[in-house]
Amino acid sequence: MRSHSTTILTVRHGGKVAIGGDGQVTLGTAIMKADANKIRRLLDNKVITGFAGASADAFALLERFEAKLKDYPGNVPRAATELAKDWRTDRALRRLEALLAVVDVKHTLLVTGNGDVIQPTDGILGIGSGGNYAVAAARALVAHSSLSAGEIVRRSLEIASGIDIYTNTQIVVEELSCET
Repeated sequence: MRSHSTTILTVRHGGKVAIGGDGQVTLGTAIMKADANKIRRLLDNKVITGFAGASADAFALLERFEAKLKDYPGNVPRAATELAKDWRTDRALRRLEALLAVVDVKHTLLVTGNGDVIQPTDGILGIGSGGNYAVAAARALVAHSSLSAGEIVRRSLEIASGIDIYTNTQIVVEELSCET
Protein backbone atom coordinates (compact mmCIF):
# COMPACT_ATOMS: atom_id res chain seq x y z
CA MET A 1 0.00 0.00 0.00
CA ARG A 2 1.37 3.42 -0.93
CA SER A 3 0.22 5.79 1.76
CA HIS A 4 0.01 9.51 0.95
CA SER A 5 -0.65 10.52 4.48
CA THR A 6 2.26 10.89 6.80
CA THR A 7 5.65 9.66 7.86
CA ILE A 8 6.32 7.48 10.89
CA LEU A 9 9.87 6.45 11.84
CA THR A 10 11.32 4.19 14.51
CA VAL A 11 14.99 4.03 15.50
CA ARG A 12 16.64 1.66 17.98
CA HIS A 13 19.98 3.17 19.04
CA GLY A 14 22.09 3.75 22.13
CA GLY A 15 19.94 1.70 24.51
CA LYS A 16 16.71 3.43 23.53
CA VAL A 17 13.98 3.04 20.98
CA ALA A 18 12.25 6.13 19.62
CA ILE A 19 9.23 6.48 17.38
CA GLY A 20 8.01 9.68 15.83
CA GLY A 21 5.63 11.04 13.28
CA ASP A 22 4.66 14.25 11.61
CA GLY A 23 1.31 15.94 12.14
CA GLN A 24 0.00 16.49 8.63
CA VAL A 25 -3.42 15.17 7.65
CA THR A 26 -4.09 15.36 3.93
CA LEU A 27 -7.34 14.89 2.07
CA GLY A 28 -6.50 14.49 -1.58
CA THR A 29 -4.14 17.36 -2.32
CA ALA A 30 -5.36 19.61 0.50
CA ILE A 31 -3.81 19.86 3.95
CA MET A 32 -6.69 19.51 6.40
CA LYS A 33 -4.74 19.54 9.68
CA ALA A 34 -1.12 20.23 10.52
CA ASP A 35 -0.81 19.02 14.12
CA ALA A 36 -2.36 15.57 14.40
CA ASN A 37 -0.71 13.14 16.83
CA LYS A 38 -0.20 9.78 15.12
CA ILE A 39 1.83 8.27 17.95
CA ARG A 40 0.05 6.38 20.75
CA ARG A 41 1.27 4.72 23.94
CA LEU A 42 -0.47 1.46 24.86
CA LEU A 43 -0.33 -1.18 27.60
CA ASP A 44 0.61 1.13 30.47
CA ASN A 45 3.17 2.96 28.30
CA LYS A 46 5.12 -0.25 27.56
CA VAL A 47 4.25 -0.22 23.85
CA ILE A 48 4.27 2.72 21.46
CA THR A 49 2.59 2.67 18.06
CA GLY A 50 2.54 4.97 15.07
CA PHE A 51 0.16 4.80 12.15
CA ALA A 52 0.01 5.86 8.55
CA GLY A 53 -3.05 5.71 6.35
CA ALA A 54 -6.71 6.46 6.88
CA SER A 55 -7.14 7.84 10.41
CA ALA A 56 -10.43 6.14 11.23
CA ASP A 57 -9.02 2.83 9.99
CA ALA A 58 -5.89 3.29 12.07
CA PHE A 59 -7.89 4.04 15.22
CA ALA A 60 -9.97 0.89 14.67
CA LEU A 61 -6.77 -1.12 14.31
CA LEU A 62 -5.18 0.46 17.38
CA GLU A 63 -8.23 -0.48 19.44
CA ARG A 64 -8.01 -4.08 18.24
CA PHE A 65 -4.26 -4.15 18.78
CA GLU A 66 -4.66 -2.93 22.34
CA ALA A 67 -7.14 -5.77 22.96
CA LYS A 68 -4.61 -8.26 21.54
CA LEU A 69 -1.91 -6.84 23.83
CA LYS A 70 -4.19 -7.53 26.80
CA ASP A 71 -4.84 -11.06 25.52
CA TYR A 72 -1.08 -11.71 25.16
CA PRO A 73 0.58 -9.57 27.85
CA GLY A 74 4.32 -9.33 27.51
CA ASN A 75 4.25 -10.89 24.03
CA VAL A 76 4.09 -8.03 21.53
CA PRO A 77 5.04 -10.19 18.50
CA ARG A 78 2.21 -12.62 19.26
CA ALA A 79 -0.30 -9.77 19.71
CA ALA A 80 0.88 -8.23 16.41
CA THR A 81 0.64 -11.58 14.63
CA GLU A 82 -2.89 -12.17 15.92
CA LEU A 83 -3.92 -8.68 14.78
CA ALA A 84 -2.37 -9.23 11.34
CA LYS A 85 -4.16 -12.57 11.02
CA ASP A 86 -7.53 -11.03 11.95
CA TRP A 87 -6.86 -8.05 9.70
CA ARG A 88 -6.14 -10.29 6.71
CA THR A 89 -9.02 -12.72 7.22
CA ASP A 90 -11.88 -10.64 8.65
CA ARG A 91 -14.21 -9.31 5.96
CA ALA A 92 -14.64 -5.87 7.54
CA LEU A 93 -11.04 -5.43 8.75
CA ARG A 94 -9.65 -6.47 5.37
CA ARG A 95 -10.83 -3.16 3.90
CA LEU A 96 -8.96 -1.01 6.42
CA GLU A 97 -6.20 1.07 4.83
CA ALA A 98 -3.44 1.77 7.29
CA LEU A 99 -0.06 0.54 8.45
CA LEU A 100 1.14 0.23 12.04
CA ALA A 101 4.66 0.60 13.40
CA VAL A 102 4.97 -0.94 16.87
CA VAL A 103 7.84 -0.73 19.35
CA ASP A 104 8.56 -2.00 22.83
CA VAL A 105 11.83 -2.50 24.68
CA LYS A 106 12.67 -5.62 22.62
CA HIS A 107 10.86 -5.35 19.30
CA THR A 108 10.31 -3.05 16.35
CA LEU A 109 7.48 -4.35 14.14
CA LEU A 110 5.63 -3.41 10.99
CA VAL A 111 2.05 -4.75 10.95
CA THR A 112 0.08 -4.76 7.68
CA GLY A 113 -3.31 -5.84 6.43
CA ASN A 114 -1.67 -8.41 4.17
CA GLY A 115 -0.86 -10.48 7.24
CA ASP A 116 2.72 -9.23 7.48
CA VAL A 117 4.54 -8.78 10.77
CA ILE A 118 8.08 -7.71 9.90
CA GLN A 119 10.94 -6.88 12.26
CA PRO A 120 13.71 -4.88 10.56
CA THR A 121 17.22 -6.19 11.17
CA ASP A 122 18.68 -2.81 12.11
CA GLY A 123 15.77 -1.55 14.25
CA ILE A 124 14.99 1.26 11.81
CA LEU A 125 11.52 1.29 10.26
CA GLY A 126 9.67 3.92 8.26
CA ILE A 127 6.09 3.90 7.00
CA GLY A 128 3.93 6.33 5.10
CA SER A 129 4.72 8.41 2.07
CA GLY A 130 7.97 9.79 3.49
CA GLY A 131 9.02 6.56 5.19
CA ASN A 132 11.82 5.64 2.80
CA TYR A 133 13.33 9.13 2.96
CA ALA A 134 13.25 9.07 6.76
CA VAL A 135 14.81 5.58 6.89
CA ALA A 136 17.67 6.66 4.61
CA ALA A 137 18.34 9.72 6.75
CA ALA A 138 18.16 7.70 9.98
CA ARG A 139 20.60 5.07 8.72
CA ALA A 140 23.08 7.79 7.79
CA LEU A 141 22.67 9.54 11.14
CA VAL A 142 23.05 6.30 13.13
CA ALA A 143 26.26 5.52 11.27
CA HIS A 144 27.79 9.01 11.30
CA SER A 145 26.66 10.87 14.41
CA SER A 146 26.44 10.62 18.17
CA LEU A 147 22.80 11.71 18.36
CA SER A 148 20.31 9.89 20.59
CA ALA A 149 17.55 7.71 19.11
CA GLY A 150 14.99 10.48 19.66
CA GLU A 151 17.19 13.12 18.06
CA ILE A 152 17.81 10.85 15.06
CA VAL A 153 14.07 10.33 14.63
CA ARG A 154 13.38 14.07 14.80
CA ARG A 155 16.18 15.07 12.39
CA SER A 156 15.27 12.26 9.96
CA LEU A 157 11.62 13.31 9.92
CA GLU A 158 12.68 16.90 9.31
CA ILE A 159 14.74 15.71 6.32
CA ALA A 160 11.79 13.68 5.01
CA SER A 161 9.52 16.71 5.35
CA GLY A 162 11.81 18.64 3.03
CA ILE A 163 11.30 16.00 0.33
CA ASP A 164 7.81 14.54 0.81
CA ILE A 165 4.89 16.96 0.36
CA TYR A 166 2.65 14.79 2.59
CA THR A 167 4.98 15.21 5.60
CA ASN A 168 5.37 18.34 7.72
CA THR A 169 7.60 19.51 10.57
CA GLN A 170 5.00 19.27 13.36
CA ILE A 171 6.82 16.26 14.81
CA VAL A 172 5.99 14.17 17.88
CA VAL A 173 8.66 11.81 19.22
CA GLU A 174 8.30 9.26 22.03
CA GLU A 175 11.08 7.15 23.54
CA LEU A 176 11.46 4.01 25.64
CA SER A 177 14.62 2.97 27.45
CA CYS A 178 15.68 -0.52 26.41
CA GLU A 179 18.19 -0.94 29.23
CA THR A 180 17.14 -2.89 32.27
